[in-house]
Amino acid sequence: MGPNPFLGVVYHWLGGLASATCYLPYKGIKRWAWEVYWLLQGVFSWILAPIVIGMALVPELPGILHRAPSKTLAFVYTWGVLWGFGGLTFGLSVRFLGMALGYAIALGLCMAFGTLMPPIFAGEIGAIAREHSGQVILLGIAICMAGIVLSGLAGMSKERELTDEQKKNTVKEFHFGKGLMVAIFAGVMSSCFAYGLTAGKPIGALTKDYLLQTGRADLWQNLPILVVLLLGGFTTNFIWCSVLLWRNKTAGQFLGRASGKISGNQEAHVEADGSTSTRIDSKTMLLNSLLAAATGIMWYFQFFFYSMGQTKMGKYDFSSWTLHMASIIIFSTLWGVIYKEWKGTSRRTIVLVTLGLIVLVLSTMVVGYGNYLKAFASV
Repeated sequence: MGPNPFLGVVYHWLGGLASATCYLPYKGIKRWAWEVYWLLQGVFSWILAPIVIGMALVPELPGILHRAPSKTLAFVYTWGVLWGFGGLTFGLSVRFLGMALGYAIALGLCMAFGTLMPPIFAGEIGAIAREHSGQVILLGIAICMAGIVLSGLAGMSKERELTDEQKKNTVKEFHFGKGLMVAIFAGVMSSCFAYGLTAGKPIGALTKDYLLQTGRADLWQNLPILVVLLLGGFTTNFIWCSVLLWRNKTAGQFLGRASGKISGNQEAHVEADGSTSTRIDSKTMLLNSLLAAATGIMWYFQFFFYSMGQTKMGKYDFSSWTLHMASIIIFSTLWGVIYKEWKGTSRRTIVLVTLGLIVLVLSTMVVGYGNYLKAFASV
């Protein structure tokens, strides 16, 4: 199966939709502290889903990881640990800024660092810039950055126009200053995921050989890389959540006890006599667990589709990161519109949001076309 950049773009769109949608179940969580919810969804997204789905599509996954160079495994895991800091704080940026603005700032920086740094470090950026196909891809990246700037300007315009009360009606813990700092840190650290994927290419090569030898689709060649990379991310998040569980005395919430501190956007259950319940009812526990599982599985599917899309982009697969980030911002902005995060803003702000969406969609088409030119240059 050869390159197919336009199919790759579709896969990246699906990954972006999964990423932009995965945090929606958080709105339904009740009586759980953030660290309880985050850790449980992390078990599904960073441990269970990668292993279960990876084993289903690549049965030789354990053997492939056993044969992979130990240095490669160490690098991939380390990048995963560093990315974990970004993933940890990314959820906070959405929490403080909302989906539209939080995604735009964090993912804008993530896109720039994650797309351009791997070819720069590999010494390939000069060759890319000298080829017509490479120039088209770089133009698409520049267009994507322009779309992100427009989205960011829309968010800043919204910040100036809405009252504090209006902001909190759509984003209950809205805090621009705190959210901005968190989003910048999250964006830079989240780009480490792209470095981990690049470092894991020897694992992908082993997987591709196995898949072709057994008559399976090489579409799944990057799934074993995700197992190691996400394990690193889980390590960071597990340590931080464990600290919060101890500090806030919230570990009892896993067992249905309404102990410790409850997250800022949740309310304690009040009984008929006015007292605060010390137990979390079984229905709430079950619903919370299902919502956390849904979040985790949807989160994993963003990189499941990303790994598929990357295999279809051809030689210049580094551009996959731009496609992924652009797709996430497109769909997160649309979710922001659906949840009325832009309600009450001026026509100028709405125009900026609309232009940002149009430019981002255009960027994915331009990048896809550049990969098409490279893939079929010799045909």
